[in-house]
Amino acid sequence: MNERRRGEVSSVSGFIVLSTSQMQAAEKAAIAAGVGSAGLMETAGGKVAETIMLAWTKRPVVVICGPGNNGGDGFVVARRLADAEWPVKVAEIGDPQKLTGDAKLMADLYQGERAAFANDSLEGAGLIVDAIFGTGISRDVDGAAKQAIDAINAHSAAVVAVDLPSGIHSDTGFVMGAAVSATRTITFFQRKPGHLLFPGRAFCGQIDVADIGIEADHVRDLTPDIFENHPALWGSQFRRPDWRAHKYHRGHVFAVSGERAQSGAIRLAATGALRVGAGLVTVLSPKDAIDAHSAQLNAIMLRAIDGADHISEQLGAKENYQRICLLGPGNGVGEATRENVLAALRSNAGAVLDADALTSFADDRDTLFQALRGNDVLTPHAGEFAGVFPIIDLGEGRLAAARTASRRCGAVVVFKGADTVIASPDGRCAINTNAPGDLATAGAGDVLAGFIAGFLAQGMSGFDAACAGVWFHGACAQTIGPGLIAEDLPNAVPAVLRTLLSPPTQRDSQQQNQAQNPAAASPGL
Repeated sequence: MNERRRGEVSSVSGFIVLSTSQMQAAEKAAIAAGVGSAGLMETAGGKVAETIMLAWTKRPVVVICGPGNNGGDGFVVARRLADAEWPVKVAEIGDPQKLTGDAKLMADLYQGERAAFANDSLEGAGLIVDAIFGTGISRDVDGAAKQAIDAINAHSAAVVAVDLPSGIHSDTGFVMGAAVSATRTITFFQRKPGHLLFPGRAFCGQIDVADIGIEADHVRDLTPDIFENHPALWGSQFRRPDWRAHKYHRGHVFAVSGERAQSGAIRLAATGALRVGAGLVTVLSPKDAIDAHSAQLNAIMLRAIDGADHISEQLGAKENYQRICLLGPGNGVGEATRENVLAALRSNAGAVLDADALTSFADDRDTLFQALRGNDVLTPHAGEFAGVFPIIDLGEGRLAAARTASRRCGAVVVFKGADTVIASPDGRCAINTNAPGDLATAGAGDVLAGFIAGFLAQGMSGFDAACAGVWFHGACAQTIGPGLIAEDLPNAVPAVLRTLLSPPTQRDSQQQNQAQNPAAASPGL
């Protein structure tokens, strides 16, 4: 990895997410650099024990240890707690005689009570430590492990999961037959996709990331490509106007309207684009919808069009600033929308395609893919995704599906959901974590498309604009809270911007500074 790339990764180190294979590579690199594997295990288990002793008062603890390295971590937890005079016992899954390597070493070092897991193993437990599987599980849980997971979930005690709740797939977040529902999860070095993707995220409880001695120098050849979506990722590309700026520096969004009865969707999108900072926004409208728009638009301009040729004329005007065309919301599914989209993609304007602009190509997706450019952004929800990318197997998880779709179409894909995944054709992905359930309301996706278009117009790359738009979408929804409707989202943008761009009152850490002031953040990716 070259120096520039290494510096960029360093700036978002707190938001890197590692796949199972990447985490294994990081551990191997640390061991090759002289960090003993047993030392890594000792540190990992010690961090879990420290967290427990800080978070809970002394109480009876049952540590359930599986047959692999996660179980080895569990034995360290048990020994450390016992050394601190906590009442501890270990319940084992699998044959202890088959333990090998570091896991066997840690099991032998533990001198306290241990027995095979049984129905009465959790009696009297005031805290349960799940050290059955952690990361790396690839098949459905069964046998004694499933029995233990069911017993844990039926018990009233708090549960601490070591690395990842047992039964959650580390790369997809899927529940593999059964999974522990944890109160708190302590993972190591970096989070894994299963911590952020649903349903796994719902099983983790509070997530702590513990430093176990893997250093940046140990993984200098590892190029992270999965991130949690956060201002630290795109903050350096965020355009805050200064005294030299005027509206033409902030780009022009052209939002294409459908017929009169469906015209509200594009107004939501256009308002979103204007609110996040696009210098100009124009709704391109069929003549029959002009009066409906005129009655409700003020700062947003309005022009009548009649088909794809008129769109080409508008987008082809000689303007010395960024132009973005937003199509899909309320446009209708069919040939007219396909022609409008292709006209936009033939122009020099960037494009954000949502809703009907995607569904209209369900039977002609290759034509769409051939016309797309790398900075164009597609924003499908699950149904639209299945229509445009029918051959992609969702059984591999949303992260893999979004990445495959982006490479297939050659554009940025925003796979919308409670855990929206943003994927770039170059392989980078971001998982969004700040969206509340209140966003599941009609028109919210239209506003999101507008946010992304607004950031694109201001010169952000397709991936950065998509990440910023999705994050703002969630932050606005959090600001509004329960009862929000789509019309509320653009109005919440100023409050989010004030929080984000105001000078911080405390500088407790670089991470806090980046969260409050993305314009001052270290360079993003």
